[in-house]
Amino acid sequence: MLETLKAAFVTLLVTIDPPGVAPVFLALTAGMSFQARREVALRATGFAFAVLVLFAFGGRPVLNLLGISISAFRIAGGVLLFYLAVEMIFGREERKKQDFANQAVSRDHISNIAAFPLAIPLLAGPGSITATILLAERAENDWPLLFALAVVIAAIMAIAFFAFLSADWFGRFLGVTGQIVLSRMLGVILAALAAQFVIDGVTTVAGLRNPPG
Repeated sequence: MLETLKAAFVTLLVTIDPPGVAPVFLALTAGMSFQARREVALRATGFAFAVLVLFAFGGRPVLNLLGISISAFRIAGGVLLFYLAVEMIFGREERKKQDFANQAVSRDHISNIAAFPLAIPLLAGPGSITATILLAERAENDWPLLFALAVVIAAIMAIAFFAFLSADWFGRFLGVTGQIVLSRMLGVILAALAAQFVIDGVTTVAGLRNPPG
């Protein structure tokens, strides 16, 4: 159980990437008071937590309804996460995050930035939702483990909350070069985790087609 939770923590932390979202938070909340920024951060992380927990507990029934095996979802999810990792490594993810910020500003959605783009798709996006469903599947019907996964998600959101509030200081501390290096390192880790998801899916399918004995 401990190993599963450690893997869940690392996977979600890398996928959600709170330090990478923090600069977007700064751009979207420029000119706001500290109290207003704190409210936006709290609402964004709370909403993202609700979305991810919903997929953690309800993702499998949806897959069953659609007739999608978990092995197929592992492979597809691993490919998706690998694509996200490649974007992080080559710097494309930062440009996408800034594009979301620009869209929110240009469409005059400042009052709703906690929901879009902060909660969805920056915190609870395709990558983190996919990772959550895959991690929940590892728990199968182990309800204590599923609730522990919800606690892990809450911990990641707490990290994101404090990253938002300390984004200004953290950005100055790392500098532009430091932020780039951190993003690339996280991308490499996510690529390895994505490869593991694909390996697990392929291994399961191979085992079903070629049972031992």
